Amino acid sequence: MKILSLNANIEVYENVEELSRADASLLEVAKKSLEDAYAPYSKFKVGAALRLKNGKIIIGSNQENAAFPVTLCAERVAIFAAASQYPNEAIEAIAITAKSGSHLVNKPVTPCGSCRQVIHESEYRFQHPIRVILHGETGEVYVLDSIKDILPLTFDAHFL
Repeated sequence: MKILSLNANIEVYENVEELSRADASLLEVAKKSLEDAYAPYSKFKVGAALRLKNGKIIIGSNQENAAFPVTLCAERVAIFAAASQYPNEAIEAIAITAKSGSHLVNKPVTPCGSCRQVIHESEYRFQHPIRVILHGETGEVYVLDSIKDILPLTFDAHFL
């Protein structure tokens, strides 16, 4: 028997003001996309903004449904919109933020497992890592060089 250790590299910034102009700007767009979230059930709004290699910015917000399994997360809304509008453009970065109707979100919000897999699929598709910027309403900001930092042992087409 042996033990496999997995490590994650996460840049931790005390606040948004410490980010580069490009990262802070993308995060600001993600925060604005919170206004478009449809979250009448959970009252938990998530906003995402991604920057494509061609410089275009695409937004997404979570869209709930009374039948919860068909709800879509902000990350997937943005990624699928980008893929349908710009099918040959790689994603350079994605910023994700959230706001709760019941409490202050004071730590970075991470993508769910399904969204992590979709982000990874985009990285795999274009053979290009995606910078991931995570924030709540206040507090620290996490920045990852690739989704692989929080999705170890990835599954992709090379297994098929």
